[in-house]
Amino acid sequence: MTVSAAELLGELLDPGSFVSWDRPPVPVAASPGYRGDLLAAAATAGTDESVLTGEGLLRGRRVAVIACEFAFLAGSVGVAAAERIVSAVERATELGLPLLASPTSGGTRMQEGTVAFVQMVKVAGALAVHKAAGHPYLVYLRDPTMGGVFASWGSLGHMTFAEPGALVGFLGPRVYQALYGKKFPEGVQTAENLYRNGVIDGVVPVSVFRRIVHRALTVLCDGPVPLPEKAGDAMPPALGSGSFPAGPRERVAVLDTAEVHAWQTVLISRRGDRPGIRELLRHVTDRVPLSGTGQGELDRTVVHALARFRGQPCIVFGHDRAGQSPEHTMGPAALREARRSMHLAAELRVPLVLVIDTAGASLSREAEERGLAPEIARCIADLVTLDTPTVSVLLGQGTGGGALALLPADRVLAAANGWLAPLPPEGASEIVYRDTWHAPELAAAQRIRAVDLREDGIVDRIVHEYPDAAEEPADFALRMVEAIAGELAGLTARSPAELLAARHLRYRRLGLRT
Repeated sequence: MTVSAAELLGELLDPGSFVSWDRPPVPVAASPGYRGDLLAAAATAGTDESVLTGEGLLRGRRVAVIACEFAFLAGSVGVAAAERIVSAVERATELGLPLLASPTSGGTRMQEGTVAFVQMVKVAGALAVHKAAGHPYLVYLRDPTMGGVFASWGSLGHMTFAEPGALVGFLGPRVYQALYGKKFPEGVQTAENLYRNGVIDGVVPVSVFRRIVHRALTVLCDGPVPLPEKAGDAMPPALGSGSFPAGPRERVAVLDTAEVHAWQTVLISRRGDRPGIRELLRHVTDRVPLSGTGQGELDRTVVHALARFRGQPCIVFGHDRAGQSPEHTMGPAALREARRSMHLAAELRVPLVLVIDTAGASLSREAEERGLAPEIARCIADLVTLDTPTVSVLLGQGTGGGALALLPADRVLAAANGWLAPLPPEGASEIVYRDTWHAPELAAAQRIRAVDLREDGIVDRIVHEYPDAAEEPADFALRMVEAIAGELAGLTARSPAELLAARHLRYRRLGLRT
């Protein structure tokens, strides 16, 4: 049974907090028959148009809302409904409010013809202005959401969720059968299928969406929380520029790290029980998972989410070692997901944290034909010019272009046994010696270890392992989370122009002896 707009708002917002922004619908040209349809729809739905707009509180936070009413001519959008939507978007932008939208609609209102069809342009334009101003736009698709509504304001959210079992798609199955004389394939236009294919971020009931919105807006709207001062001689979590003077245990860790052979580092990083990005995310707060590119691609070798690291808000994206295997490595879709995270970070004006932990990008016909190399290039270019603070974390293996694509950042941290190389040492050995037996020798010669990378100006700080992160996964993850939080706090205190200038100079000088 379709949830009404009033029921949706009642579940989503704090009780009694909704305040309508709606004015009487603007007049539209209408035949006598259409006028009768409008009057009948109003009597059936109990609303004067197919959308309700206004504001309310969500866990005490002021938000703007737009909700479709399907009982009013199947939630179709004509001139009056579109004008109401655009006015609400513009008001939310002017007030600086996050905007929540919940469409359920058959699409454009056929009774008003092409002029109704092109209303989606002005709706999309208003939302583009709202998002460009740095205000969040979150979408909850209800059953059904079809046609021009899905192809405009239903698909422009920074995050998009849908109710379980919702019919969501472009061309309605009844219209498809009428046009093509056969049924549309079963199971395609469902919320669950779109989630599996990376079009939307999740399928949840309204009660869960309310919790997701609260977490997301806590990350996106509340700003950073000052880090607590450390008392006494507490040991710093990392080594490198900006560290406190080393204590006895820290000096031992530096010595141990420097003495570990590069090949041993490689072997340690490949342990199956080594903590990865998911272990880090267990120690952050206000986490909201994202999924896919939003454009029909999903790669299970990567993870991205909104989160707070010790009170520092960010978008985090990285390689997921749990999703990788020799037969399943990151492909072009993973890099397009990375670029989605970069775009979101810039548009929402929050820092971006990138986690490198990959055995390499996919070597396959499909990866080549779908643009793996160009996506690596675009990721690098986007990161170098991104207008928001960035932190890159070399957590484990850092092989090839798949690692390089996430490297260029304002600050680069490395786990003590993290490493970065153009190829796995075995691959480098094959190129130089035509065998893999010289892999340990090549690993040392190429200076792939974290300590070598720091000396060469590629890495800024090293986060300890005592002696191996796999032996102390929780403690290591806590140290890394704290180190990331410290970097985020320092970077957010600097202006975007200052960050961009410093980032340009940093990478311009790479490899040059001074």
